[in-house]
Amino acid sequence: MESFLIKGGVPLHGEVEISGSKNAALPIMAATLLTDEPCIIRHVPDLSDTRFMAQILASLGAEVKFRNGTLTIRARKLKGYADYKLVRKMRGSICIMGPLLGRLRQARVSLPGGCIIGARPINLHLKGFAALGAKIKIEGGYVDATAKKLAGTTMFLGGRAGSTVLGTANVMMTATLADGVTVIESAACEPEVVDLAAFLKAMGAKISGAGSPTITITGVKKLHSAEHEVIPDRIEAATFAIAAAATDGEITLKNARADHLRAVIDKLTEANVSVKRHGDDLMVRRKGRLKSVDVTTLPHSGFPTDVQAQMMALLTLAPGISIITERIFEARFMHVSELARLGADIEIEGPSAIVKGGKPLSGAPVMASDLRASAALVIAGLAAQGTTQVNRIYHLDRGYEQMDVKLRKLGARIKRVEEK
Repeated sequence: MESFLIKGGVPLHGEVEISGSKNAALPIMAATLLTDEPCIIRHVPDLSDTRFMAQILASLGAEVKFRNGTLTIRARKLKGYADYKLVRKMRGSICIMGPLLGRLRQARVSLPGGCIIGARPINLHLKGFAALGAKIKIEGGYVDATAKKLAGTTMFLGGRAGSTVLGTANVMMTATLADGVTVIESAACEPEVVDLAAFLKAMGAKISGAGSPTITITGVKKLHSAEHEVIPDRIEAATFAIAAAATDGEITLKNARADHLRAVIDKLTEANVSVKRHGDDLMVRRKGRLKSVDVTTLPHSGFPTDVQAQMMALLTLAPGISIITERIFEARFMHVSELARLGADIEIEGPSAIVKGGKPLSGAPVMASDLRASAALVIAGLAAQGTTQVNRIYHLDRGYEQMDVKLRKLGARIKRVEEK
């Protein structure tokens, strides 16, 4: 198992190219199952998650080629059964269920795995499939969905923590090949949903309202081949922006979408960090001493839960008290105990973390618990004095393309080593 060895205290400087969005690429890859014609997807990040998804598509019968960030996928013939050994490795794999049900009128998919950050049920996915006419059965760790006919309808997909991103994507994919008109109320508004809708429309789907709480899909008989370029990864962009602020450096984020980062930019600005737009790029640097801020995670366009851990790492350096409230996942503070090993002073009270910032961090061995917690520990290690070893970085490799390579180009003293 590998880890990152980081010698901190070095300000980051330079330019970093933001990769394609993992969270957009996975459902777009799944959407290629809706047609028997070839599809080309560009700007796909080379990650363990995208490679797992490619393996899953191939196991279903699709021809998959991945080279230099471009995927070519053709699913001439499909089987409607996805094996547990592959699906268990990541939660995003559940998004194959929608296209399988849409095209084959049947799907059998293992309940998915992923990061341990709290309950993430798929009940809203199943609610949407059932509303379209599918019969659902859960047995032996698998979900079976079958339908003689899929018929458009109006449905509400809001849940306890708001709208469901993957659920919206899954139901939207199924509905493209259903009879009639489907209206999804309380749909997820995330940029990744908008990007999926753009790809589906390029395939011939009729979709309106993506990016709003109401999405309307008019079913068509068949979808065809399409080409698409995946949007930049807003979470990677936010992570590097926070790393610049944490190390008191200056980074230019190449190919970053400011319109996808408004809530993050707002909180960074409040923390006394300058974020300036230059065309398609963003330049990030501290304006002086960091300031404490309060953050609450919310569905888009609120502050993303996927940036909560990284922001916490930054706020440990800001004098004063910051309160971070997690409204999406109830178990997403597992990084707190590891940040404490580096000297952070953080207390948990219900859904909130009280960060007493301003004390210097010092390097120590830490253990990554999930993808974004890993990124937070890397940021803290970059800002800390001394050496930090971040163990179990396979979490990071799920969502960040060559993070250590990109950080070294910015001047970080970081290397990948085997855990001892």
